[in-house]
Amino acid sequence: MPDAVATMSHNWAFAIFLLGVCGLIAFMLGLSSLLGSKAWGRSKNEPFESGMLPTGSAQLRLSAKFYLVAMLFVIFDVEALFLFAWSVSVRESGWAGLIEATVFIAILLAGLVYLWRIGALDWAPQGRRERQAKLKQ
Repeated sequence: MPDAVATMSHNWAFAIFLLGVCGLIAFMLGLSSLLGSKAWGRSKNEPFESGMLPTGSAQLRLSAKFYLVAMLFVIFDVEALFLFAWSVSVRESGWAGLIEATVFIAILLAGLVYLWRIGALDWAPQGRRERQAKLKQ
């Protein structure tokens, strides 16, 4: 019976917390809509960036290399997070954890070598041309 009372009191505390959060959000949105500016104009609808008027289009074409580097960064950043979590619990995981971390690092190293071999890390146009010339021969 005491467990049921503790669970119910915990659930009520969580419900009160959620109601408080929703109330705070409603208060902030309502207050900003009441006190906020309602003036409209051509200059108010223009983007303002560092005190300069924008020139040109906002639609820029970026090379796929930038997206590739971003994806590689995310992949290897997540790898670092996994290895950090493993290093915190290295004593508890023992030899099995060491073997698993070694396999994990080996797989990621194989992926990095593969990316290097296909030229995903090569940004220089000359290197790319030389590699394509070798493939054509």
